[in-house]
Amino acid sequence: MTIGLIGTGLMGAPMAARLHAAGVPTMVWNRSSDKLASLQAQGVAIAPSLPHLFQETEAVLLMVSDARAIRSLLFSEDVSGKLSGGTLVQMGTIGPNESRALQTDTEAAGGHYLEAPVLGSIPQVEAGTLQIMVGSTPEQFETWRSLLQHLGEPQHIGPVGSAAALKLALNQLIASLTTAFSQSLAFVQEQGVDVETFMGILRESALYASTFDKKLDRMLNRDFANPNFPTRHMLKDVRLFLAEAQAAGVRVDSLEGIRQILEDACAQAELVDADYSALFAAVYPQKQP
Repeated sequence: MTIGLIGTGLMGAPMAARLHAAGVPTMVWNRSSDKLASLQAQGVAIAPSLPHLFQETEAVLLMVSDARAIRSLLFSEDVSGKLSGGTLVQMGTIGPNESRALQTDTEAAGGHYLEAPVLGSIPQVEAGTLQIMVGSTPEQFETWRSLLQHLGEPQHIGPVGSAAALKLALNQLIASLTTAFSQSLAFVQEQGVDVETFMGILRESALYASTFDKKLDRMLNRDFANPNFPTRHMLKDVRLFLAEAQAAGVRVDSLEGIRQILEDACAQAELVDADYSALFAAVYPQKQP
């Protein structure tokens, strides 16, 4: 059985490489061919076109930026007819209602659909330790569990939409925690409090989250290069959470402020594709001498 993968960006490329290294026949496609050279050098098969990818594979993993991009790829005239009989595994971060709509349209085209968004980044892909949240039928979960185990530990959450909702809830926490930490770190620096003293007390408290130490050096050095997760993707996920939460009647006043900070960061060319810890630079701009 050959597995297809669409989207060889920050996460898709190492996922394809890991599947190939595990002996899973893998074929990939990406809009930008320059992102395929490294995988081709490793022996991963490159599809010359999307119709060819669907023709040669039984299941296709999607690591595409958003639901609009997914639709533009899958439901074009030359591809939609190829969905019949195959399985789509949507692994990016999209809204639960978007995922349910993709399921409906995929099944209308004769295909099968499940969602499997992941928590973790490039190091976890390479180590095979991603947390994989699966929204599907129980039967689909059992069918595709062994494939997903090459990338991490899959857990069945519920029907399609439930895993997408959980992933958004977790990404909202990432944005909120990173912003809150940035604000506290900036404040103690401005007040002349030693950063290590601040961190020492924080680490021994119930307030501590390990993500604070993971991002501390980046913030102190204002080094946001080589992102594991870009600022613009964080903004996309916050906007998605806001829309879904507001529709569900959840108050999101505090997250609206975070959205504004993320938008300010993304308005800066040097921060938009940087690591999301660049939130710190928007919270605490460098003072001009």
